[in-house]
Amino acid sequence: MNFRMLEQIQNAYTINYGKRFNGLKMNDDYINSVFEFSYNMTFGKIGAHRNNRSGGQFSRKNGELFANTFQGKLSEFAIYTHLKSMGYAIDLPLLEMWELGKWDESDFELSNKKISVKSASFFSNLLLLETNDWDDSGKYIPNDILYDIHVLVRIKPDVKGLLRANRLFFSDEVDIELIRSIIFKEVFEYDIPGFLTNTDIQTLIQNRFIIPQNAMLNGKTRMDAENYYCQSGNLREIDSLIL
Repeated sequence: MNFRMLEQIQNAYTINYGKRFNGLKMNDDYINSVFEFSYNMTFGKIGAHRNNRSGGQFSRKNGELFANTFQGKLSEFAIYTHLKSMGYAIDLPLLEMWELGKWDESDFELSNKKISVKSASFFSNLLLLETNDWDDSGKYIPNDILYDIHVLVRIKPDVKGLLRANRLFFSDEVDIELIRSIIFKEVFEYDIPGFLTNTDIQTLIQNRFIIPQNAMLNGKTRMDAENYYCQSGNLREIDSLIL
């Protein structure tokens, strides 16, 4: 596969090979389950996520952690929904509360293939992998696992934007009913722009498809950590996935 690099002028990078968001409505029951999980893992303090990215510069408040957790887990349910519609026998995503520093081995495993789900907001066109987390073989260092498939899922609306608009993004304590009222006013949609194989990931790593820490993306987003990247236009179509 011929991967297309971002347009670059000095430390400014611009997407030039994206895919239009094509949303499908998310099941309301899944949204409710994901909300409870995300609140408990952050504001509820039953579980815990690390508060900084690998190689990142900034600590994250519970508001940002909630947004990331909600978007990420909802993306897992999106993949579950799609693979089930393709006829695969697949278990529901895990909703077990993890303590800090503990991860499950993979988001999904089918036909002895490990699948990683990467989530993004609906306007995003990059599959990003933090460089500190991956070795040259495409192995995920924190849990010493080699994923066979990496799938990108996009979620609408942008949860971070919702929390920012309600001045909750930088909060560490939020009443559950307040944030529930904000989330459940929305109609959530997802799309799956595509996937990469481990061989694809190795190609990106070997050819230094990197957007550096502090680089400006599309003129408005400063990168907190250095990442390997793939533009959504280069992703393999999800319906071509054979497990």
